[in-house]
Amino acid sequence: MLGNYFKIAWRNLIRDKQFSLLNIVGLSTGLACVLLIYLWVGNELSIDKFNKNDSRIYQVLKKAPDGTGAIQVRENTQGLLAQSMEKDLPEVEFATCVKKETNLGILTFNNKHLKVKPVFAGKDFFNVFSYQIIDGNKNNALKDISSVFLSDKLALKLFNTINITGKTISWNFKDDDVDFSNVYKVAGVFKAPPANATDQFDIPFPFDLYAEKNIGGNGDISYWGSNMVSTYALLKKGADADVFNKKIKDFSQAKIKSLYPGNDMFKYEGNLFIQKYSDRYLYNNFVNGVQSGGRIEYVKLFSIIAIFILIIACINFMNLSTAKASRRMKEVGIKKVVGASRSSLVFQYLSESTVMAFASLLIAILFVMLLLPAFKELTGKELSLQLNAGLILSAVSITFIAGLIAGSYPALYLSGFKPVSILKGSLPASFTESWIRKGLVVFQFSISVILIVSVLVVYQQMKLIQTTNLGYNKDNIISFLNDGNLPKNLPPFIAELKNIPGVINASDVSGDLLGNYDHSGGGITWQGKDPNLNIEYYGNTADVGFFETMGLQMADGRTFSNNYADSSSVIFNESAIKAMGLKNPVGKTVSLWGEKKQIIGVAKDYHFQSFYKKIGPSFFTFSQNNPTTVAKIKSGNEQQTIARIKNLYNKYNSGLDFNYTFLDDDYNKLYASELRVSVLSRYFAGMAILISCLGLFGLAAFTAQKRQKEIGIRKVIGASVSNVVMMLSKDFLELVCIALLIAIPVSWWAANQWLQSFAYRINITPFVFVITGVSVIVITLITISFQSIKAAMANPVDSLRSE
Repeated sequence: MLGNYFKIAWRNLIRDKQFSLLNIVGLSTGLACVLLIYLWVGNELSIDKFNKNDSRIYQVLKKAPDGTGAIQVRENTQGLLAQSMEKDLPEVEFATCVKKETNLGILTFNNKHLKVKPVFAGKDFFNVFSYQIIDGNKNNALKDISSVFLSDKLALKLFNTINITGKTISWNFKDDDVDFSNVYKVAGVFKAPPANATDQFDIPFPFDLYAEKNIGGNGDISYWGSNMVSTYALLKKGADADVFNKKIKDFSQAKIKSLYPGNDMFKYEGNLFIQKYSDRYLYNNFVNGVQSGGRIEYVKLFSIIAIFILIIACINFMNLSTAKASRRMKEVGIKKVVGASRSSLVFQYLSESTVMAFASLLIAILFVMLLLPAFKELTGKELSLQLNAGLILSAVSITFIAGLIAGSYPALYLSGFKPVSILKGSLPASFTESWIRKGLVVFQFSISVILIVSVLVVYQQMKLIQTTNLGYNKDNIISFLNDGNLPKNLPPFIAELKNIPGVINASDVSGDLLGNYDHSGGGITWQGKDPNLNIEYYGNTADVGFFETMGLQMADGRTFSNNYADSSSVIFNESAIKAMGLKNPVGKTVSLWGEKKQIIGVAKDYHFQSFYKKIGPSFFTFSQNNPTTVAKIKSGNEQQTIARIKNLYNKYNSGLDFNYTFLDDDYNKLYASELRVSVLSRYFAGMAILISCLGLFGLAAFTAQKRQKEIGIRKVIGASVSNVVMMLSKDFLELVCIALLIAIPVSWWAANQWLQSFAYRINITPFVFVITGVSVIVITLITISFQSIKAAMANPVDSLRSE
């Protein structure tokens, strides 16, 4: 019996090739989109989930007011915090601090030199995180400042084996004028961070080494005013994270008050709180100190898009199946007369839709396999279509449910016909059927309209980000790290660099203008400062020529110069001066964390963070030995100029690779998620529209066929081709207009909600909705025009002769 159902289903699919092809193409396209989104969403949800104690690992963050009146959430905390938490808070099983480095060190073994990404990690680093120890003792890891652990990937590159415990390596590295260059013993090997880990590093050095080298320096972590590291805690089993959050809130404030009573420098120390470590990637956005989404919004967005695309594909099936129901009325009547029950008919039609759904799944898998390389490049992720149990179960379940949904209404509709009415040929047209079909078309195009508006708004916001005057010129600026021997010879290197043909200017800096800064926090005082005023500053150090190289403009005063002794000078931006309330600031003296500095200039405001944040107070102090070189080069001959710079670099660093980036590329990386969402949304919106148009094409064909005699009569009595085309198009255009009326307010609300996360954003103008409306109407007319014109130009004699 079951086999007969599937045989009948297959014959019906073959018999009506046009409708079957439209349905299969629509369903397979929809399922392919769903599978691609499933792979992307699955990858996003897996980020940082590799730790076996994932549910108990938390990062300690800090809330502190900035100079704009808002509360900022910062990752940097005190270097003493981890060990104090472990000692004083019974809920903490292990805690560790990590000093992340943007600079690369040079690792040497024999004559082999490699650039490596280091971190300084506390002694319980491997107890908090589940990085597998391949060789060596985890309990003794990172306790001896003369020994290190290497990742297995680094060990293979350097030694061609992972059996390297006891060997010695040479490390060349400087950070904030502190030289860590020395010979270190390899104490063990760990498995490198997986691809789904946000923190990628090659070699963890003991944090005690960093602490010892920095006593009394800029990075001194021996006192509670230094916020230089990230802090992580593994809570004990059964510990309540919410209760612990309340307990830790004033933990650092209490320490500071007990150690530095009455010291105004720490008066406005921020409040601590914890966030699950694996949530930091997806829930990374905070507004005024309150968690407000982040990348999770895009995961939700594309999950919803996947559901809508699948629903649109199912709607196509419903509409096309119910539309051609009149061809199967006699089949239903005869089956009922000979004893077929309604349940058996429902099962038959559901089996037809299920067969079609699984045929579409096979084609969809083929589509995904063909599209996956391009999709991986588009998303920047290592995705693979692995037919494991989870994927197979998900795909089969989704397909089976899609088949049931797609076939449910046609099955119930067809099986409900009365056999007497069918066989007499007196079955009346169903008002409900017509309006359900129209309602589904309206729903399809409403979703399409929402997607088109979203694509336009995202595009305009990305255009704003890429074209807005940032306060500096990011074009044709390259940057590279001052690694190897460069820190020892930086002034002569910069001098030679400026003389290279094609180089307009060059300088060196700590951090950058893209959200990476050397210093952050309060603690800046000046004469007449309001004791209740608290400002969060962001500071970097820079050499002579940096402002000129970057195109930063001065509102008052001067930039750093070789003609002055600027070691005690500082340049603030306009937002800082405004927040400080200083009048005629040039020449005045301030205290930066106890060090006297004279204000020599005020820079015009510039964007040194992403557009998610307002421009805050920032400053530059002077230094001639910074970790990053920036160079402005002439356009037109960039590659020749870069080749000359590479030759100069190799002169100072023979045998090392020259790695550089363009500033505009680094800037775009700030919005990598948004740019990818913009591109992906265009593709998936296009797929949704394509699927909707397939259904519309089929309905137009059915309508033209159903009204064949009416069209013939109209043509006989004088109707023109344009009259017939307008008649057939009018009903569909009405449905599209209703979809526009429903979707435009919804799309405006959704787009406006997304834009709220940006401090600097576009205004949604009526132009967006006009473009959307015109586009949808034109697409509709193009879709139905072929069938309408074909019907209008048919010979009326043939249509009047037909049964």
